[in-house]
Amino acid sequence: MLLVMLIHVLIGMPLFISLMVTVVVGFGFVGFDQMSRIFPQQAFGGIDVFSLMAIPLFILAGNLMNNGNMTPRLLQLADRLVGHLRGGLGHVNVVASVFFAGINGSAVADTSALGTLLVPGMRNAGFPGYYAAGLTAASSLIGPIIPPSIFMILYASQTGTSVGSLFLGGILPGLALGMAFIAMNVIYARIYGVEKQARRARLREITCAAYSALPALIAPIIIVAGIVFGVVTPTESGALTVAYVAIWGVVSGNLNLRSLWASLRDTAVLTSAVFVIIAISSVISWQLAFADAPEAFAEMLAPFAHSPTLTLISISLVTFVTGMFMEEVSALMLLTPIFLPVAQVTGIDPVHLGIVITLNITIALITPPMGACIFVASAVGKVDIARLFVAIWPFIAVALGVLLIIILVPGLTTWLPSILK
Repeated sequence: MLLVMLIHVLIGMPLFISLMVTVVVGFGFVGFDQMSRIFPQQAFGGIDVFSLMAIPLFILAGNLMNNGNMTPRLLQLADRLVGHLRGGLGHVNVVASVFFAGINGSAVADTSALGTLLVPGMRNAGFPGYYAAGLTAASSLIGPIIPPSIFMILYASQTGTSVGSLFLGGILPGLALGMAFIAMNVIYARIYGVEKQARRARLREITCAAYSALPALIAPIIIVAGIVFGVVTPTESGALTVAYVAIWGVVSGNLNLRSLWASLRDTAVLTSAVFVIIAISSVISWQLAFADAPEAFAEMLAPFAHSPTLTLISISLVTFVTGMFMEEVSALMLLTPIFLPVAQVTGIDPVHLGIVITLNITIALITPPMGACIFVASAVGKVDIARLFVAIWPFIAVALGVLLIIILVPGLTTWLPSILK
């Protein structure tokens, strides 16, 4: 089944067709007489999950903020904070991704929104175009790690893990990823002699930029605080955020009917794609369970069962390689049911497992040959894709280093959820 899927993806077939062909092959083993009963049951069952309603709401909130002129305000604040340092625009790129992560939860949206503005700016500041595009794509990985996160909501829907705990668990790893990319940018700027481009901002300028960006900075607080303290569900939190952003946009004059329609249209298109993938992946997950694939995988990892660290490293290797060739939502939906029983036997905290899988899946977004963020960064930055395929590997190495630290130090993911239980 997986071989058929891989072949269809590599020859350029649309993803949903590749998944559907895989489903048909799977029913060749299960029995085609079961297809008319099992397919609709599992497909609709896979998307008939209340927490998944949060996904279109968070996507809509991000689109409204983009169309409501909030993104430039976040960029201005990041520039006031770190723009004066050597290689400042590279730091701005990373810090802006941290701010943007609390709004959208989508790495691809981050790459598109920030890359359009920052890649040309970094190129003018003395950075090579391929480095600027690579840093933009790499820093966008922070988006799905710092809450809200579409990947975490999907993981929670499959495992029953608290979304609030996962959101809290992603904060420190997301900040660690940001600091790692800033450190990398510092080293690059010193080695290649990238000069300072701006003076240090005065306190008054920083305060004014923070005040201007305050409406955007409040949104993540609404999302995380409401869920963590049990005031609202993730879906209700998404609805509140949409209402807040829409009202602010209309009152401030930054949202009109045209931008509102564009936000709704873009949300509908992306949500449709995500939910079709979830539905078909649910059928494939059922077929893999029917074939006892989780049990077989657990037996394969049995020699490492005494060590949670070795188990997580093995899971990461499988996820990393799978993510190189498979769309990320599909990979998450297919692999999580296989990994969960293994983690339970080994005694791995489900929040820790969720963050490790999420970061693995996210790194796949910048990994050739299928990484979506690479193609977006190449397009918006007007950089040759083949050159970017080569230039992206140091960023992948840094992200994998952070992943290894998260595996070795579980407290990075479990500490915040534990103190706020």
